[in-house]
Amino acid sequence: MAEKLKKLIDVKSIMTLMLTVVFCVLALTQKVSADQFVTIFTVIVGFYFGTQSMKRTETKEGA
Repeated sequence: MAEKLKKLIDVKSIMTLMLTVVFCVLALTQKVSADQFVTIFTVIVGFYFGTQSMKRTETKEGA
């Protein structure tokens, strides 16, 4: 459990969560259109999961 918490507190994870919250607030206050929100959110989530996938691949190759 502690190991999963350590991984969650990774800088990339914190940035991804913060950006997600910010863009959700901007979308709810209608400062960002729905189309812009979807585009930005897709890039953020794609980057996050892409880096996580790369980490797993590197870990498997190194083991």
